[in-house]
Amino acid sequence: MNKTIETAFNDHLNAELFSSYLYLSMANYFAAENLEGMAQWMRIQVEEERIHALKFLDFINERGGRVTLGQIDQPKLKWQNALNVFEEAYAHECMISGKINDLLDVAREQSDHAAAAFLQWFISEQVEEEATALAIVGKLKLVGDHSMGLLMMDQQLAQRVPSAPDPAAQ
Repeated sequence: MNKTIETAFNDHLNAELFSSYLYLSMANYFAAENLEGMAQWMRIQVEEERIHALKFLDFINERGGRVTLGQIDQPKLKWQNALNVFEEAYAHECMISGKINDLLDVAREQSDHAAAAFLQWFISEQVEEEATALAIVGKLKLVGDHSMGLLMMDQQLAQRVPSAPDPAAQ
């Protein structure tokens, strides 16, 4: 495996693990605020990010690279309110999208077509991730300070179920 790609993919693997850790912290915040639906939504997000990390891990291993697990920083523990959490989740997803776009640039610079092809799934996934978080932000802005609306949003987000397994990942 190209060492430049290996280093960049290892860095991103650790970024995905941090994402999982961040969403776990957000889930715990919601649980403490008695917003169990939002906590459930975030717990599913935790698993999605873990799966993303494992896809990078598997790709590195399959290409003969060496996985390097770095230290994961402690995520934030408290937020102002549900809107603030989802605004930060949206900003985080935008940042991850930027990192994936940067990885694609590196793959192209290194003429690593396999890495570029691998990253296409993540590019599409990030469009969905950003759109979902932004839609929740928009609804929470409409809710404003109305507790009944917040409880309705909590119930709505509780309906989220884990995604079907990706057959390509098996």
